[in-house]
Amino acid sequence: MPEKKKKATPKAASKKLAPKTAAPKKAAKKAAPKAKKSTAERTRAAIAATRFPGLPTGRGGTTLATLRENHGARPKRTRVGRGHGSGMVKTAGEGGKGQTVRSGGGKGPAFEGGQTPWARRLPHRRGYSQKARDIGHFRTTYAVVNVSALAGWDPKLEVSPQSLIGKRLISKAPHGVKILGGTKPGKALPAGLVFRDVLFSQSARDALLAAGANLGEETAPSVPE
Repeated sequence: MPEKKKKATPKAASKKLAPKTAAPKKAAKKAAPKAKKSTAERTRAAIAATRFPGLPTGRGGTTLATLRENHGARPKRTRVGRGHGSGMVKTAGEGGKGQTVRSGGGKGPAFEGGQTPWARRLPHRRGYSQKARDIGHFRTTYAVVNVSALAGWDPKLEVSPQSLIGKRLISKAPHGVKILGGTKPGKALPAGLVFRDVLFSQSARDALLAAGANLGEETAPSVPE
């Protein structure tokens, strides 16, 4: 059967026939001029936006509603003693009360919980060399003098620890004096120097022998074959 055509309703016909006219409200909005802000108002709004970000800036100036603390003026309180998650652990930053609070407390790197340490469990020889211990008490300490300091020395005066102290080249000689080969340009050694109770480095020995010095060292007699 053929389909029946729907009749147009009077409302739809009126819509089609009605002329398009601009809404009076929109026309009124377009016609109304916008009020311009003064320079003072714009300045106050800019200052408020800078000092109080995120707050409405419609009203210029500072009011009780726009007062805020400076950033960081009220830091968050540190909750101490709330475990490892708070960063202050159980002692709330105060540390321990016994061994850990003492200056120099704790155990050394060789501590093994109270058992005999590794260094004491090993078999070892008795009687260590004292030279391996404190430098100030058990090692040999020499007063040193460079060869260049003897450039103005009188050859008639014997070079010994006592004469070097008298000339103030050294202040004391705990275990003796040693001559080193430190030289300076323009300072030549005098010929015929005589030494007694003095040790020499190899470079100082070569320089003094080249200058004809007597090192005071007795050579052992050769043994016939």
